[in-house]
Amino acid sequence: MDDLTASPSLDRVTRLLGEHPLIDGHNDLPWALRQQVGYDLDRLDIAKDTSGRTHTDLARLAAGRVGGQFWSVYVPSTLSGGAAVTATLEQIDCVLALVERYPDRLALARTAEEVEAVFAGGRIASLMGAEGGHSIDCSMATLRMLYALGVRYLTLTHNDNTPWADSATDEPEHHGLTEFGEEVVGEMNRLGMLVDLSHVSADTMRHALRVTQAPVIFSHSSARAVCSTPRNVPDDVLESLAGNGGVCMAVFAPDFVSQEAWDWRTAAKAEASARGLAPEQWEEFVAEWQRARPRPEVTLAQVVTHLEHMREVAGIDHVGIGGDYDGCDMRTLGLQDVTGYPRLFAALAERGWSDADLAKLAGRNVLRVMRDAEATARDLQRRRAPSLARFSV
Repeated sequence: MDDLTASPSLDRVTRLLGEHPLIDGHNDLPWALRQQVGYDLDRLDIAKDTSGRTHTDLARLAAGRVGGQFWSVYVPSTLSGGAAVTATLEQIDCVLALVERYPDRLALARTAEEVEAVFAGGRIASLMGAEGGHSIDCSMATLRMLYALGVRYLTLTHNDNTPWADSATDEPEHHGLTEFGEEVVGEMNRLGMLVDLSHVSADTMRHALRVTQAPVIFSHSSARAVCSTPRNVPDDVLESLAGNGGVCMAVFAPDFVSQEAWDWRTAAKAEASARGLAPEQWEEFVAEWQRARPRPEVTLAQVVTHLEHMREVAGIDHVGIGGDYDGCDMRTLGLQDVTGYPRLFAALAERGWSDADLAKLAGRNVLRVMRDAEATARDLQRRRAPSLARFSV
């Protein structure tokens, strides 16, 4: 059921999300601000209606009942070395600028306790996640500095392998983590930085789960059994979250929600490759491809299917929400922008999800993971000095 306008279920979840923070795991607004206006917040003011330019603005976040947001400080994995670090710092600077510019609507949060305090004060708790291990340039000190600036998760890879971890969308090189990659996970545990396994290969997921001492997250991934993209999570990994205590946060990106949409994209990429097209020709090619072969429609109901599968396999304590707004071509009907969360929760309520279930999905599970990671860090810091490991080929 996608159209739930003025339904009793919508009223119910609106009240619920006023009492329990909805914490989304991944929003790429900072990258959209970089790409569109070079971080000039006067030229793209999210206090105004930015429909048609972004999926996210302050009024729409309020309409979506968002209580906490992990802002992605993503930079593309085509950047490396110092260039990746600098661009990541610029992304962090953007989030800090947003918080400073809109202090009545946003507040920085670094801990679970701060998230709850900000939410109780009627503002959106703003957290940060770095999307890709290339952002640390194989440096433990850089990792620590990102944490000091407020970054609370690191996605171990983006679309390409790092020198120490395999990506889901690159050729296997390490078959999981290298020894240095294990050190990175260990130092993240010591800091209290969440280990994010979205984007990594299934071998890297399993390897990280073997070595981590704290719960992990998948900041924006869904169930591979429902949609076979390698960006989604296999059932055996979902099952392992019960032992780890982690959370998989369902993504709304159409290609990762719908098998038909994924197959459409896969066929398009194969044709582009057969034609020998350069990356800069992709957008024009896709427009041509779509005219001849309309893109499959993807709906909110298909996101519900993922969440119900994830709940069945991993358990209700191990699911969350990671929309990936402003990070993809968002055309999932009913979830086109950040106003859609109450519609999704109302659809789940219509399918029998209890208030307790919905509160866990919204943010209670993520807050528990944060608290567990913080407790693990306190323990490890008493017993272990900062890592001095250095990367070597």
